[in-house]
Amino acid sequence: MTLLSAINQVCDIVSLSQFDSVYGSDEPNAQTMVAMAQEAGDEIARRADWQKTLKSHTVTASPENLPTDFQRLTPGGSVRTSAGAFVRPVTNSGQWAVIVGIPSAQPYFFIKGGQVLFSPATAAVGANIDYVSKNWILNDPAGPQSIFAADDDTTLFPERLLVKGIIWRWKRQKGLAYEDNLAEFEADLAQEINADRGAG
Repeated sequence: MTLLSAINQVCDIVSLSQFDSVYGSDEPNAQTMVAMAQEAGDEIARRADWQKTLKSHTVTASPENLPTDFQRLTPGGSVRTSAGAFVRPVTNSGQWAVIVGIPSAQPYFFIKGGQVLFSPATAAVGANIDYVSKNWILNDPAGPQSIFAADDDTTLFPERLLVKGIIWRWKRQKGLAYEDNLAEFEADLAQEINADRGAG
């Protein structure tokens, strides 16, 4: 399913005429639908660590720039040394200042200003970072990205969630009853998250 086919499916449900094209269209309803698709997709992508958005990055030194598509670390043990030992996270600059001032065999990492820092710095070489990419849209030939750029863009999560996410947003904007559609979206989202994790 593409951006265009998802929006046309929404049109069938909300009683609008289908579009021949939506991306870059001057038609106000098409522009609104694309904006709602972007908003819905951003939310869906943020709500789970979708398998197709999981990435890995090998570190060469400390500090190391985070990948350009970095959104967040995966939960639990997302940073490991080249030997496979877990690197403990530090979440504030005060703690980090103390840790870098005291030599330790236990490796630590701290994310600041788009970079990841290690203490001791030697722990960085060959370390591995597991993260969630912010890119949830597949655009050929450009590859994954985070903003819709064409009618034939597809999503890296189940496309039916995009349709359901647009429907309740459309109805809410138009002052129509949308609560049932929102509840259906939430139920389907939970089901698809479990399925993506292999739990359902």
